[in-house]
Amino acid sequence: MTLWELNRITPTAFATALGDIFEHSPWVAERASTARPFGSIAALHAAMLDAVDAAPEERRLALIRAHPELAGKAAIRGELTADSTMEQSGAGLSQCNADELARLTALNAAYNAKFGFPFILAVKGYDRAGILYEFERRIRRDRDTEFDEALVQIGKITRFRLDALLSE
Repeated sequence: MTLWELNRITPTAFATALGDIFEHSPWVAERASTARPFGSIAALHAAMLDAVDAAPEERRLALIRAHPELAGKAAIRGELTADSTMEQSGAGLSQCNADELARLTALNAAYNAKFGFPFILAVKGYDRAGILYEFERRIRRDRDTEFDEALVQIGKITRFRLDALLSE
């Protein structure tokens, strides 16, 4: 789809076309649709990030919690969205050996217990070792820092997704 086409479809079709850019959170696309027309993918993405920033903390927390754990139970059961499956697979998480999977499982549990939401990382450009390094580095932080970092990572993930979906 082109940005030109996206700017001209109905608000409902717009929300449907972009509803999964922010994981299981179509409300972001619904809110951003009111800022049309967009002159660039960057402007669209900025409007979507503005919608997130304007949301109350509980809604932003729900957005963070809508993301799956890296190599977590949903991945093992094949329940990830198509985008998440492709992103995690591209980073090699679908090829974890038993030790890596055990380490990721333990880190996922510890991170979620500490912060109350899953570890989020825009994995494009990372390999398994780099992901584990980031996990272990970030788990030492405080909750407010990680809450903000989760939103930054979601911003990166969603920009990659928009770039893959749209052309200008």
